Amino acid sequence: MSNRLFQSIIHQMKDAVDRVIGVLDENDVIISCSELGRIGETRANVNSEFSFSAGFLTHGGYTYRAIGSEVKPEYLVFVEGEDKTAEKTSLLLSISLNNLKSLYDEKYDKSSFIKNIILDNILPSDIYIKSKELHFSSDVARIVYLIKFLGKVDVVPFDLVQNMFPDKTKDYVISVGESDIVLVSEVKPNYDMREAEKIAENMVDTFQTEFYTRVSVGIGTAVDNIKDLARSYKEAQVALEVGKVFDTEKNIISYENLGIGRLIYQLPTTLCEMFLQEVFKKGSLESLDSETLMTIQYFFENNLNVSETSRKLFVHRNTLVYRLEKIRKLTGLDLREFDHAITFKVALMVKKYLTSKPVKY
Repeated sequence: MSNRLFQSIIHQMKDAVDRVIGVLDENDVIISCSELGRIGETRANVNSEFSFSAGFLTHGGYTYRAIGSEVKPEYLVFVEGEDKTAEKTSLLLSISLNNLKSLYDEKYDKSSFIKNIILDNILPSDIYIKSKELHFSSDVARIVYLIKFLGKVDVVPFDLVQNMFPDKTKDYVISVGESDIVLVSEVKPNYDMREAEKIAENMVDTFQTEFYTRVSVGIGTAVDNIKDLARSYKEAQVALEVGKVFDTEKNIISYENLGIGRLIYQLPTTLCEMFLQEVFKKGSLESLDSETLMTIQYFFENNLNVSETSRKLFVHRNTLVYRLEKIRKLTGLDLREFDHAITFKVALMVKKYLTSKPVKY
């Protein structure tokens, strides 16, 4: 926010208000004032005392009121005096400057611009025009992270992410919900998804160890055009949704690594149900007990290797062969055959998808 913009309004109002008026920043420094000689002065502890006030503060012969949010204001207006007139004048000044700030931010703030892009609140034809107005590089490679906070946290989620990524020229932090934060980050041309995943891991570890809060992070693909940020954001959303179904133990999911789960997620449920009916005999899947399902899981994890699977399960090779034969008789699928194993694996994922009934974006 330009201090000159505040000063312009203060200067116009000084003849209408027979008192000293001005604006204080979050560091208690006067940035605009009807008496120019006071700009740059510091009024110690005003912001800290304001945090305990109920809407406005009287302190040292002046009345203070927030511009915008009273929880953590960026600026405070002040009016000379501690009487009712000062109280009312500070309210009018606060409302006027807050409206001015909102209009200014909407027009010139880059974060608001990016938010409008990812939420499809701006026409594609207006994106390039707006990017030129903001001197915003439109052909820089960027990637979108969607950070979902799970459970309550004492600190505002937006502030947590913003503090981790303070470089506002390359990283843009945007709040898209009470517990959902978007990070749009500039990346190198020869970008590797593993780099993005390391950044996500650092976020998850920091939030868990320092703030005792769990988060899930969805990562979209890198885009080299500003208009494609909306696509990367939607990919991050899909990554979290698909991850909830197929990778429930993971808290970092990238769209690039969703694999076959992404295809299943896009299928109509009626088609999925028909597929399951064709693959399995009636009730054959439900007849598999937990031990058998665990055996199947280990068999897949060990690349259909009988010897390795039996070793991991601490069972004799013949015992495992017996279990696989039992599965074949129940379902008609021999997991030792590659084609049958693929069919069974996909069918299990389809079953999981139907059970979860995820919400599609």
